[in-house]
Amino acid sequence: MQIENTKQIIEITEKDLPLRCPMPNMLKWNYHPRVFLEIEKEPSKEMICPYCSTKYILK
Repeated sequence: MQIENTKQIIEITEKDLPLRCPMPNMLKWNYHPRVFLEIEKEPSKEMICPYCSTKYILK
């Protein structure tokens, strides 16, 4: 399933790790430089992309 880059909150699972933004299944995969986000190290299991401000939540 492809995800539109305009969605501001995306829930992910462990199978999506390592987390990178934009994700490979995003429609505009070259929307900004790819950045790896170490969400699994965050106590809240949440992280915001510094480029597009998409919030990721690890479920």
